[in-house]
Amino acid sequence: MSTSDIKFSVSIPAYKATFLSECIDSILSQTYTNFEIIIVNDASPYNLDEVVARYTDERINYYKNEVGFGAEHVVGNWNKCLEHANGDYVICMGDDDKLLPCCLEEYAKLISKYPDLNVYHALTEIIDENSNFSRMQEMRPEREGVYSMIYGRLFGNRLQYIGDWLFRTDWLKEKGGYVDIPMAWGSDDLTAYNAALGKGVANSQVPMFQYRVNSQTISNSGNTLIKFNSMMSTYKKIKELLELKSNDDLDEKYRLTCKAKIDDKIRTVKTSAVQKDMVSIGKIKGLAWWMSNSSSFNIRKSEIIKAFIKSINK
Repeated sequence: MSTSDIKFSVSIPAYKATFLSECIDSILSQTYTNFEIIIVNDASPYNLDEVVARYTDERINYYKNEVGFGAEHVVGNWNKCLEHANGDYVICMGDDDKLLPCCLEEYAKLISKYPDLNVYHALTEIIDENSNFSRMQEMRPEREGVYSMIYGRLFGNRLQYIGDWLFRTDWLKEKGGYVDIPMAWGSDDLTAYNAALGKGVANSQVPMFQYRVNSQTISNSGNTLIKFNSMMSTYKKIKELLELKSNDDLDEKYRLTCKAKIDDKIRTVKTSAVQKDMVSIGKIKGLAWWMSNSSSFNIRKSEIIKAFIKSINK
């Protein structure tokens, strides 16, 4: 397949209207033109129809869910978008995010250089509600293995989002779509790790994607306990991945390092989550609730007390 023959599916599981036009405009402004846009309206109460109706580009495909998946089951709409994808590779981006004009062209170059991979990653700029640049995502090696990815995410404070990944469409469909975790808490990470098993990932060295931090971001909403359980489910799946040995010597060392440190990481994450919940609902009330429900969340009472002590200083 020549570079120009690659067809991209850029999917938008849509709910909010505020930034949707900016999102669509950024895709239509691509220097690479062989793509389709898939927008799936998740039974939104906002007038997305009016936004999409402004466009006449035949590459835009618009669908509406009769019943919405909602925030807790948002990955269901990611996978609904995937069902409609006809491209060779697929992006799933937020309705408030943007592609930089070079995005698809740079992906085509990466695919040409590393044609055997199932996943590729875009260097990302973080922007604010007014589309002003805020900060850069960290640089990554052009090619790396899955355990290097996991190490960087868990212990190197990497930032990543569903929209900065590109997946081979047939691989993703064959695997049943994006990993479904409530609130999508780790769904993008786990899907990328699964895609990188055995083959790794190619990372762009130039900015290609813009992630928008704003008050409507889904990760800023939702039930704390759902998030807690989702995080623990994600870490459980990561631990399962760490049992699979790598054939690459360097990546095997990353695997062993992650495996040695993962339990301490999980304890730290648990304590931090409980601490935030206590600050949110009230420290004494939170302490009593978590102590009485510790077994349900597989968290030690000593960890809860540690979180309580930290919350006092907040």
